[in-house]
Amino acid sequence: MTRRSSREEQLYLLTYDVDRTAEASMEDDCRHIASPGQDSNIDGLPDDQAGQTPPVYRVYKRRWFGLMQLVLMNIIVSWDWLSYSPVANTAATYFSTTSSVINWLSTAFLFAFVTASPLTIYVLHTGGTRLALITSALLILIGNWIRYAGTRASPPSFLAVMFGQILIGLAQPFVLSAPTHYSSLWFSPQGRVSATAIASLANPFGGALAQLINPFLASQPKQIHPMTLYIALISSFATIPSLFIPSSPPTPVSASSSQKPLPLKTTLHLLSRNKNYILLLIPFAIYVGLFNAISSLLTQILTPYNFSEDQSGIAGALLILVGLLAAAISSPIIDRSKRYLPLIRTLVPVIALSYLAFIWAPGTRTVVAPYIISAILGAASFSLVPVALEWAVE
Repeated sequence: MTRRSSREEQLYLLTYDVDRTAEASMEDDCRHIASPGQDSNIDGLPDDQAGQTPPVYRVYKRRWFGLMQLVLMNIIVSWDWLSYSPVANTAATYFSTTSSVINWLSTAFLFAFVTASPLTIYVLHTGGTRLALITSALLILIGNWIRYAGTRASPPSFLAVMFGQILIGLAQPFVLSAPTHYSSLWFSPQGRVSATAIASLANPFGGALAQLINPFLASQPKQIHPMTLYIALISSFATIPSLFIPSSPPTPVSASSSQKPLPLKTTLHLLSRNKNYILLLIPFAIYVGLFNAISSLLTQILTPYNFSEDQSGIAGALLILVGLLAAAISSPIIDRSKRYLPLIRTLVPVIALSYLAFIWAPGTRTVVAPYIISAILGAASFSLVPVALEWAVE
C-alpha cells in the first residue's frame, strides 16, 4: 500500500507540473496577443514559430491628389495637341499657308511622342510618376510659351509654333504612360482599373475640349493669337501642382505594389517573348494610331462635303464625350468581374466596323451618319483603353 501511494503521489505531482507549465504558456501567449511587440506576429505567435510579421496594407487619401493631377495634365497636353486642328482652315489663313501644312502640327506632335517613348519607359522605371510629371510639366510650360511667341511675331512664325508643338509632343508620353504605374503603386487591386481609366481617359477629354471650345475661341484668323495665349495660361497653371506630388506611399498598399520591379532589360526581354502581350500590342497600337488620325483630321475629312468647322467640332466632341461616358460605365463593372479578354474580343470588331462605315458617312452630306458613327466609335474605343492597359499589366 505504501509503495502504491508513493507512485500515485509522483504521478499527481507530475500532472500538476504539466498543468502549471501549460497555464504559464497560455498566459504568455495571451500577453503577446494583448500587446504584440517586435518579437511577435499579428496573430500573437512568436516569430520562431510563425515566421516574420505579416504586413498590414492600407491606402492613403493623398492618392487622390496625385490622380487628379494626372487627370489635369492629361487634359492639358491633349488640348495642346489639338489646338489648331479644329480650326485648321482659320489657322492656315493666319499663318499664310494651307490646311495641309497646319495638319503637320498634329503629325509632328505624334512623331515627338514616339521619339520620347523610350525615355519615358526609363524615367517611369527608375524615377517613378513624380519625375515623369515634373519632366512633362517643364516641356508643356516651355512649349506653350514658344507657341505664343510664334503667334505674336510679325509676321506670325509657323516654325516657332512648330517647335513649341514638338516640345509639347515630347511631354505627352510622360503623362499618358503614367496612370498604370501610379494606380499600381497607390491603389488597391479593387480600384486600379477605375483609377487607370480616370487618368487615361482624361487625355481624350482634353481633345474633346479642344474640338468644342477652339472653334469658338478662333472663329476668325486674328483670334488665333489670343486663343494660343488662353491655352498657354491654362496650361501654365495646370503644371504647378506637379511639383508637390509624393513619389510613393509611406507603406505599400498591396502585396503586388510592395514588390520591386524587374530590371528594365529583363522586362523588355520578357515582353518580347510574351506572345499574349504581342497579340494585344499590335491591334491596340493600330487602333490608337487610327483614333489619333481621325481626331486630328476630322475637320479636313468633313470640310469637302460642306461641313463647317463647328459641325466637325461637334462630331469630334461626340467621339470623345460618348466614349468617356461608356468607359465610366464599363470600367467599374470590369473592375469587379476582371473579364478583360471577353470585352476585348467584343470591342475590337465593333471598332473595325465603325472605321469602315465612316468611309461613306461624309458622303451622306448630313450630320446624322457622322454623329452616330462617331458616338459608336468613341464608346467602343474608350471602353477598350483601360481594359487593354490593365490586361497588358496582368
